[in-house]
Amino acid sequence: MKKAFHIPAVPLIACDPYFSVWSFSDRLYEDDPRHWTGHRKSMKGILRVDGRAYRFMGSGNGETVNQISLEITPTSSIYTFEAGGIELEVRFTTPLLLTDLELTSRPCSYVSLSVRSMDGRAHEASLLWEVDAEFCFHGEENKSDKAEESAVENTGNKGGGKGGNKEEFPAIYGGVHHVEGIEAAWMGRTRQSILSHSGDDITIDWGYAYLAVPDQEGSRVMYTNSGTADSFRERGSFEASETGRPVLAACLSFGEVGVERVSRLIALAYDDVASVMYFGQPLRGYWTKNGKNILDVLAESIRSWQGISKSCETFDKELTSAAGKLAGEEYAFIVSLAYRQSIAAHKLVAGPEGEVLFLSKECFSNGCIGTVDVSYPSVPLFLLYNTELIKGMLRPIFRFAGMPVWEYEFAPHDVGRYPYANGQVYGLSTATGKKGKQWRAGNGEVYPPYWLFPGGSGIYSLEHQMPVEECANMLIMTAAVAIVDGSAAFAEENSGLLHKWAQYLVKYGLDPGNQLCTDDFAGHLAHNVNLSAKAVMGVASWSVLCRMMGKDKEAGEFMQRAGEMAESWATSAVEEDHTRLAFDTENSWSMKYNLVWDVLFGTELFDRAIIDREIKWYRCKLNRYGLPLDSRKSYSKTDWILWCAAMADTAEDLSALIHPIFLFLQESKSRVPFSDWYDTQSGDHIQFRNRTVQGGLFMPLLRQSGKCSVPFPLS
Repeated sequence: MKKAFHIPAVPLIACDPYFSVWSFSDRLYEDDPRHWTGHRKSMKGILRVDGRAYRFMGSGNGETVNQISLEITPTSSIYTFEAGGIELEVRFTTPLLLTDLELTSRPCSYVSLSVRSMDGRAHEASLLWEVDAEFCFHGEENKSDKAEESAVENTGNKGGGKGGNKEEFPAIYGGVHHVEGIEAAWMGRTRQSILSHSGDDITIDWGYAYLAVPDQEGSRVMYTNSGTADSFRERGSFEASETGRPVLAACLSFGEVGVERVSRLIALAYDDVASVMYFGQPLRGYWTKNGKNILDVLAESIRSWQGISKSCETFDKELTSAAGKLAGEEYAFIVSLAYRQSIAAHKLVAGPEGEVLFLSKECFSNGCIGTVDVSYPSVPLFLLYNTELIKGMLRPIFRFAGMPVWEYEFAPHDVGRYPYANGQVYGLSTATGKKGKQWRAGNGEVYPPYWLFPGGSGIYSLEHQMPVEECANMLIMTAAVAIVDGSAAFAEENSGLLHKWAQYLVKYGLDPGNQLCTDDFAGHLAHNVNLSAKAVMGVASWSVLCRMMGKDKEAGEFMQRAGEMAESWATSAVEEDHTRLAFDTENSWSMKYNLVWDVLFGTELFDRAIIDREIKWYRCKLNRYGLPLDSRKSYSKTDWILWCAAMADTAEDLSALIHPIFLFLQESKSRVPFSDWYDTQSGDHIQFRNRTVQGGLFMPLLRQSGKCSVPFPLS
């Protein structure tokens, strides 16, 4: 889809929660690229045609190109520009192909650049690409960095140098590697504290940025701590950087360009050195599992670009074709924009035993790592492509739930705050200190190692937990994985906890007490009808797992109990033409998105007529930008809208629920990465952005695939 110039934000680099760069403007040259938080991560792009310079990326002075089109595919964002008789195509690609975990985990993203003559005449063309030192530290301004840079200038040490006096070193240091057919410029802070902070509205402050090109005629890279490289300027090609900050720069010559397209390649990478702290053990990216270093990966990435590019194009066509056939071009665009975001809001690392760990960051919510009720809405995407990633989400929760400090009979909410998996931080009690107030680490601070606390510490407040929510989430996700895999082996490893959580739901799930659910921004709610439906499906999920583990008697008992709960639910929840928000609240309603698992699994615990009436009711309640979450407010969640849409049996109903989300993307004035929480009347986003929950937008495709249908009799 090339016609959507206005979307809230365009993904440029999408590797992980820290190496994530977006354009927040309609045209790539109207503003500097930014991290998903909004912090500037400047890149500049200058095209020179027949001696005349045109800016195509980043803010600045001088003449700009004309942006002709923008196309978003699942793995790429493709800009097309025109200037001086030349067409320039800039293709940003992050190859997140989920069947290849090593490739998906690489901290590498590509920019493919190609030019051709549009007027039939030959033109001399070259291009400059700059990456600012902002990539290497948190915040747009860093006073200590500036002070050190001034000290360097005073000593005349422009290139770093050696010596014992700390003022001889710039705050940012870098250079160029020539290895295995590539040139790779690099830079990073001279003083580094690895894993130095945790938080939400925060970017990385350690590690090294890389800008690499194939070692070939016409392609060069350089690091300089004072703007665009002197040698580039001496060649008369480009002006100096306007900021004067350290940059990585690539100078690409296309030579004389005619009607045939001429292409060049850039690879951008970020080596974070250590990715997460996992219960006291620092872990690196999954890509390091077999001993590779960043230069190995850069060389391999550039060497294999042609094959990777073709694989990405094939995948993009397959996904957009499937989405388009199911629900039209608008749905294809929605899942294309959601795809990279949903994956890159995680960090894929190798665990202590080499196991897959896929740790989410709860972006612009509270920064938690491995949040259960963030994983739950995201799983449709990963059920479609690789269940190992869902196991990677669940493993940390199972591990923490078995530790002495977690004393509850229900499942935890999270395992820490990104990038520290130090134990749950949601709902901490006054026992943690701060003079009787609930203790909360400030942005940039690190929580203590709660996983080490002994039983009886009492550090978690029951009031702020999500007992029914998280138990059902863990059971449903584990059952879905087992069904898709055709094996309950992963569930058997954790059967003790799963059984305990299923028993909790039998006891407390049908009529939940006054507690939070995943939509915790709406506050506590007793007798929550949608949460009760989730509990029913949690009990049914345990029955499915028992059947797959050969525990037929227990499977029958739990499925019978799930059926009894569903019958009781219908008696109390259903009004004439819809279901209530809470069992005791008349003339109310809410989205019953949790019923989708009854449809997917084929358990048929809930009368299909109830679901059909719900879909009809939802269509009557649509606002311009979507279906409200419930009768209390006009805000909504995109993931839950698409879960409801997935239950529809007609293309008309499906499209009716999808179209308002497409309008939101086209018309919202909020300039943030694809928000899942926004007002359905104004189109204004509400806090959340760049969250992995947008994997839930793939739920209609998951239903169509039939992958989650239970392949054996359930009675």
